Amino acid sequence: MAVQFKMAIIRLVLDVLKTLRGPTIIDLAQKLTELDGITQVDIKVNEIDVETLTLTIIIEGSDIDFEKVKDLIESMGAVIHSIDEVRAVREGMSRS
Repeated sequence: MAVQFKMAIIRLVLDVLKTLRGPTIIDLAQKLTELDGITQVDIKVNEIDVETLTLTIIIEGSDIDFEKVKDLIESMGAVIHSIDEVRAVREGMSRS
């Protein structure tokens, strides 16, 4: 039996720009924690501009789906400026 490995993202640190209008950072944190594989979300406001907030979002979990995170963030009027940190682990999966 061969063993395949899967990478699981367990921590992401994102630099995010969000408009002042629309959902709050509390709303954003709540929606992110509703995604499968996410157990904790921390959001810090680094800067407030005339129309935008600059945020650091730290997401932790057992298997974070980056595409779902990105889609959710964009649907809430924000955009990922950069990915500042990623922690991933290798998980073994059996294959017959």
